[in-house]
Amino acid sequence: MLRTPTDEELLALKGRRVPLVEFLTCFNTRFRNDQAILHIEQRLKEVGLATLPYFATCSSQSEVHVVARESTTADQADGAGEEQEDEAGLLPGALPQQPFRIGDLPCAHAGVDSVTPASDLTEATYLMHTKNYSQVPVLEDQYTVAGVVTWRSVAKMYATGADTALTNAIVEDPPVAHAHDDFFAMLPNICEHGYVLVRAHNGRISGIVTATDITQRFDATAWPFFVVGEIEFRLRKCLGARIGEDAIRAVQRDDRKTGKIADLMFGQYVMLLDGDQRTKQGKRKEQLCAAADQNWQTLGWAGVNRVQFVHQLDRVRDIRNRIAHFDPEPLSPQRSEELRQFVGLLRQLT
Repeated sequence: MLRTPTDEELLALKGRRVPLVEFLTCFNTRFRNDQAILHIEQRLKEVGLATLPYFATCSSQSEVHVVARESTTADQADGAGEEQEDEAGLLPGALPQQPFRIGDLPCAHAGVDSVTPASDLTEATYLMHTKNYSQVPVLEDQYTVAGVVTWRSVAKMYATGADTALTNAIVEDPPVAHAHDDFFAMLPNICEHGYVLVRAHNGRISGIVTATDITQRFDATAWPFFVVGEIEFRLRKCLGARIGEDAIRAVQRDDRKTGKIADLMFGQYVMLLDGDQRTKQGKRKEQLCAAADQNWQTLGWAGVNRVQFVHQLDRVRDIRNRIAHFDPEPLSPQRSEELRQFVGLLRQLT
């Protein structure tokens, strides 16, 4: 049964680095199932603590650093607060700071069709035929993997003249990953075997990741990175060539007034051109709006609708922030099309 440690016990951990196993023992558990994660997370919130890395997804061999939970101040100054919100804490050119886990793929927790060791071979091959699978796991229960049946193992069984039985077509010791395992570290296994079974935090086999899934994920994840990179390159090329350093400094924070286009964040590109900038209270920012009017005139894009351009640019800013944080959900077709349209426009302008 889960235990609820006292406030004093939890606060005594603040600032300490403890093995994950020891941390979980405070709550009288060894497993990170849904119930335990929710219970631990709630208790940490109640006393204002958090762990680095996050206790629910880090490796079972990790140490966790118990720290004070970050708090946000609601009454920030408009300029600095909005910039921080726009860029989600990312500096220009920063790479994603959170690791991409194998469990971040939807197929890793979408369930898995399987057979048992007592099943007939035709049950496995029927699944592979009807659902176009290249392999089917053989599970004794939700937690125990007996092996995997593949088309290659079935062909080998027939080639060697073995009896036509499930046991003779099973590949033992198939690759199994934990949901918190690093995605890129698992790629060699997936390339070698064509798949990897995924074990959830509660120990259950929760899904299977195949080479096809990786190909689809690469297309959905990597393509936006390249397109956003091209968009930013073309923005810097056309804005930097025509807009002066003083105009650039006007949208930079007081501690970063370099006047260099390469030092701007995506939200600041919007500020350079948006003629209707307002505070959170709805008050028009007259000085920035007037400067943006002048910047737009300097560009000389007579055939481009300014309002639509700024709207699209702001949409790209939002998409950029999502993919820069490795949002587990791939871009929707609508957002992907928005990127295609905007980069196409910039190619014409530059």
